[in-house]
Amino acid sequence: MASRVIPVDLFDLVIFGGTGDLARRKILPGLFRRFCAGQMPPQARVIGAARQSLDANGYREIVREAIVEFGGSGPFEPAQINDFLARIEYVAIDALGEGGWPELQKLMQATDRVEAYYFSVAPTLFGEIAERLQKWGMADADARIVVEKPFGRDLETARALNRTLATYFNEDQIYRIDHYLGKETVQNLMAVRFGNMLFEPLWNSQYVDHIQITVAETVGVGGRGDYYDNAGAMRDMVQNHLMQLLCLIAMEPPARFAPDAVRDEKLKVIRALDPVAEYHIVRGQYQENPEAPEACPSYRTEVGNPRSRSESFIALRTQISNWRWAGTPFYLRTGKRMAARSSEITVVFKDTPHSIFAEDAGRHRNVLSIRLQPNEGITLGVTIKEPGPGGMRLIDVPLDMSFAETLDPEDTDHVDAYERLIMDVIRGNQTLFMRGDEVEAAWAWTDPIIEGWEARNDVPKPYDHGSIGPTDAAQLMRRDGREWRKVTE
Repeated sequence: MASRVIPVDLFDLVIFGGTGDLARRKILPGLFRRFCAGQMPPQARVIGAARQSLDANGYREIVREAIVEFGGSGPFEPAQINDFLARIEYVAIDALGEGGWPELQKLMQATDRVEAYYFSVAPTLFGEIAERLQKWGMADADARIVVEKPFGRDLETARALNRTLATYFNEDQIYRIDHYLGKETVQNLMAVRFGNMLFEPLWNSQYVDHIQITVAETVGVGGRGDYYDNAGAMRDMVQNHLMQLLCLIAMEPPARFAPDAVRDEKLKVIRALDPVAEYHIVRGQYQENPEAPEACPSYRTEVGNPRSRSESFIALRTQISNWRWAGTPFYLRTGKRMAARSSEITVVFKDTPHSIFAEDAGRHRNVLSIRLQPNEGITLGVTIKEPGPGGMRLIDVPLDMSFAETLDPEDTDHVDAYERLIMDVIRGNQTLFMRGDEVEAAWAWTDPIIEGWEARNDVPKPYDHGSIGPTDAAQLMRRDGREWRKVTE
């Protein structure tokens, strides 16, 4: 069964920051793959806008190099690349001045198409660009803007950013992109929950012992040291990515699969989150490997701050005070320089109320694991009898569905989250994008946690490269009589 290509309307997509790292690595290669899949209508255009003084041909060469380097499985036919490049335009533009705006306005005068503007720039420029789009007549009621995180660094700045954008655009025109929500498995999470009678009756505190959400990375901060040291793992990962995963796993069934219906239910989850106690938080920083200091430098070395107290790892325990989840702990964990690259949501069900198998001294639980990366899929652990004579010996085995193995490869042709989300922008579908009140509610929960450790003058615990984080994180679980899932690829 081949993948079904859903057409989109004719569009112009302007990428502010069109020569930047995100555009080169994700946005432009993703658009090219959608073009190859037949999803870019004839006469659709992609317009790069950046400070660099280039003409259209110069920018097309940058796009060509990005496709070759980051486009995925190739080689691509030269004719395909050339056809895509024919749709590329470029405007050298000054986001803080007037240079280039008349030229962009002239390019955007077509009225028969969707007009989308991707703000792949620093958040400090969002307001300036939005203001100039309005000034030059490009912020009409049909325009759409895409903004990248961070959506502020606390509640106050998030509110200020929302107010700024709301000055020029309505909420239904603003697409706050979180690439985690574009992952195939994240969307399948909703299908598993709300499309199967098997799970929904058990999806509550009566049957679920606890839920773990882990996002582990093997890389360090790399070239993001300045940003990351000002943000830390809490702001960079927990407040957005992990929060969104928590909402999807815990939310009530929406009345319909519609953008605001889904986002209303996610908002209720955030507002029901309990405050996090001091002893339910563990922060960590990866330290240098003394045997290979150049290959495995410390976090402080990588960010160039020998006194940094920002965390590269965080683990915490929280609860949701509502009827469905009261008393069920949620454990969130994310870190860099860990043992494996792995993103996983694990639902651990409770023990059976009574075991009739007296000879079985083991402890067996049903565990539902949703793997987001690198090997997307869903595994349900069930208990069966071990084959052979000798009595009723129970073992746990997985019912495993790997997307790559179960579905036709053409149905899972490595569609990147960004390309899926960009096509949703063109369709006008905001389901997988955060609403302004969601962002503010997430910061309202996050801010007191950060303020707490700053007031205590906490120092992150050290942990080794290639480990599973500080030993205190394991203790966080053991105090509750539980253990973290192994971090494996």
